[in-house]
Amino acid sequence: MSSHLFTAVLARLKLLTGSDTDVQLARALAVSPQTLSSWKVRDSIPYSLCIDLARQHGCSLDWLLLGERDDRQALQSLDSWQSEMLDRLRELPHADRQSVLLYIEDKQRIRQLERQLLELSERSSAAK
Repeated sequence: MSSHLFTAVLARLKLLTGSDTDVQLARALAVSPQTLSSWKVRDSIPYSLCIDLARQHGCSLDWLLLGERDDRQALQSLDSWQSEMLDRLRELPHADRQSVLLYIEDKQRIRQLERQLLELSERSSAAK
């Protein structure tokens, strides 16, 4: 796999797992950062891992490995998911909808703080 293709696959893996950094991606894939680093050096990711992730996240291997996807199918899947989520939210009482909103805002704040902490940690390690 060329470095360009490998970098694109890593970006899609980060997107699938909600990871912003290589450390977060390694954690999401349940591998050590050193393992991820060795994959980068070799420009290679275990194919079995890609198959498992594609199954878990409901995406095609064509998209994960090559960046190709049937846009109609992806849009239909997204529209269906969004519609289902909106229907479920609408069924909740107002107070519960507010609680869901607060939960989402808290989750976003926590992710932002985690990113900042990771950046500070990386800077501190680099300064040593």
